[in-house]
Amino acid sequence: MATFSAKASEVQRKWFVVDASGQPLGRLASQVASVLRGKHKPIYTPHVDTGDFVVVVNADKVKLTGDKLDGKTYQRHSGIPGGFKETPYRQLMAEKPAFVIEKAVRGMLPKNSLGRKMRTKLKVYAGPTHPHSAQQPDELTF
Repeated sequence: MATFSAKASEVQRKWFVVDASGQPLGRLASQVASVLRGKHKPIYTPHVDTGDFVVVVNADKVKLTGDKLDGKTYQRHSGIPGGFKETPYRQLMAEKPAFVIEKAVRGMLPKNSLGRKMRTKLKVYAGPTHPHSAQQPDELTF
């Protein structure tokens, strides 16, 4: 018997809504990344995007445990001398809470064209509302 391999045309995608209120950032991100990859499905195939769409709401209420709110920093470099910048996560959570979740999930997806395609299925919103009600998403609890 041959090994089963899913085809992109066979994949049926669903929409899920995840409430991030009070959830630790890392645990939430790893479970969202698993759904984006499609690892929760029996037809999971590593080289095919079999994942579903995920809408994360209440991103501003996600929890960072321990001293990470002040000790953890987001680092970036413009590429020019002296272009290194650091931003503490407390400031990021106040200004761009959706970016914090997107960055955490991005680090847990493949670093190739397949991972970039999976990232487009992630929608993150700081508040409790989202514009994807037409897709009739299901609640996903972790």
